Order: sequence, then C-alpha cells, then structure tokens
Amino acid sequence: MSSGPGDAPTPPPANAGEGAVSRQEFDALFAAVRTWGRWAAADRGAWNRVTPEHVRRAAALVRSGTLVPMARPWDTAPGPDNSKPALHYMSDLGDVEPPEPATHKDFIAVDYHGKAVSHLDALSHVAYRGQLYEGRAAQECIDAGGARFGAVSALGPLMTRGVLLDLPTVLGVPWLEPGRAVHAADIVAAEQALEVTIGEGDAVLLRSGALRRRQERGAWNTGAASAGLHVDAMPLLAERGIALLGGDGDSDVRPSPVDGLHSPVHALAVAAMGVPLLDNLDLEALSVACAETGRYEFLLLVAPLNIPGGTGSPVSPVAVL
Repeated sequence: MSSGPGDAPTPPPANAGEGAVSRQEFDALFAAVRTWGRWAAADRGAWNRVTPEHVRRAAALVRSGTLVPMARPWDTAPGPDNSKPALHYMSDLGDVEPPEPATHKDFIAVDYHGKAVSHLDALSHVAYRGQLYEGRAAQECIDAGGARFGAVSALGPLMTRGVLLDLPTVLGVPWLEPGRAVHAADIVAAEQALEVTIGEGDAVLLRSGALRRRQERGAWNTGAASAGLHVDAMPLLAERGIALLGGDGDSDVRPSPVDGLHSPVHALAVAAMGVPLLDNLDLEALSVACAETGRYEFLLLVAPLNIPGGTGSPVSPVAVL
C-alpha cells in the first residue's frame, strides 16, 4: 500500500523524551560496545562471527521447509515515508530487437537508503565523529567512486540463525505506536514470552507492526516518528554477540533519545559493533508463521548484491522454517 503525502499526518510520538541520553553518556556507551581490532577481515565486521558451524546449526532448524520472504514490494509511489520513489519502467516491449522470439525488458533504479525499500546497510554506510568501523577515517575511505573499506561487496551472503522479537505479539497489541522505544528489559521479556534466546552469531529481527499500522491507518513520516530500539538495548545485544540486526523500521526509535544524534542505534550497531543492519522489512507473514509453529527461531538467508564500493544493497531476505 502506498499513500499520498496528505493521507495521514505524522502521529505524535508515543513517548518522546523518555529515556533521554546525553552525548557524553552516548560516547561512553559507544566505547563500551566497540569491537574494533577484533577481526582480520575487518570490513565484514560481526559477520565474522558466523562460522560454518553456525551455518550447520541454523540449517538444522528447518523442519517444514516453509519459505517466508521479508522484502517489501518495490515502491514507485511517492508518500510521506517514500520521498525518493524507486524507478521501474519498460525498456523493450518486444519491438526493439529482431521479432522472434520477442523479448521484454525493464529498467529499475533506486535510492534505497530510506524508509521504503528493504535493504542492507554495510559498514561503510555509517560514520560517527568522522570514523567508520575500526576507526577508519570516512573521508579517506569514501569518495565519489564509492567505499574502499566496509563495502557491501566485502560481506557476501549470510546464512545464520534468525530470531524474531515480535513485540506486538508479546504485548497483545496490533502494533507499537510510533515513538515507542524498545528497551533492554523489553528484549529480555520478549525472549521469555517467546521462549527463544539470542545467541552468538544470530540475526535479530524486531517487529513493531509498522506495516500493519500503515495498512490500517495510512502512511506517515517514519523519519519523524517510529517505534524502534532505545540505545540502552545495545549493550545487551553486544553481549550476546549478534551478527545482524534488522526490523520493519530502521531499528532506531524516533524521535531519537540522544540530543543532536538522529540515528544513534545506527552509530552503535554499524560504526561501533560492526553489525550490518536490515532496514524496512515486511515481518507480517513471518509473525504469522512463527505464531503458527510456536517457534521464533529459523534459518535466515540474506544475499546482498555484489556492488564494489557500495554502502549497502537492496535485499530480499528469506526465513526458512
């Protein structure tokens, strides 16, 4: 569903100002969760945690063989949460090349780092205080030709155990209201309720129910107000040793609890912890599938495009139950 800019006003944040964090406190948190210098293949960051043994254990989770795709549809309609719509047009209607056999071709393009396209953030996507992951100077590593450190091409495909933290299911609500911060205590409560524990090398997916809300209430400016993680949840995820973090938003609660920092979870995950992010997933079908099976763990497959110098990639992740 795509709505026009006037269809739904930006809702007031559910808990704006709750859990405010100073920049000094944030910088201490950044230092506490930092993993710089840990891996030889530094631009793969936390994906180094996923060993062949992790892959084998994740593959053993498959029981029914049910495939659940998590990518949102290619969205070409402008809206309050889609200021740069994706492009899609036909470039050959069977009338460009010799007549037989007729071929039909199309063109796609996208400015994917936004709120509408399911995509992966590589380690070159985020810098804090001028530094990428590993303390690399962003100005020295990234120019008009792309990234020379932390590019998405360094990551390759990922197969690991996925864990769905389905907060609306835990709380008995259809969705989390925009502005609702998910704290460390919420994650622990979700693990207990869903009978799942986040472990080393896992991919953690947070469902806020944002797409269900969009379908029922209409689009809004998710850059101004969205449910997501509070920065106090990150030390727990760092301690568990996650490899990937994602959700049906962009992981950050908005408005930001950190003054002057619009995406603090991005800074902590990508620039400090070396954890790539999956943004703007559709987790509604996965929520249903996990509820039906009573299992909130699954095999997760992520295969970004091989873009040398790219800061990320559109993706279509798949959960296998």
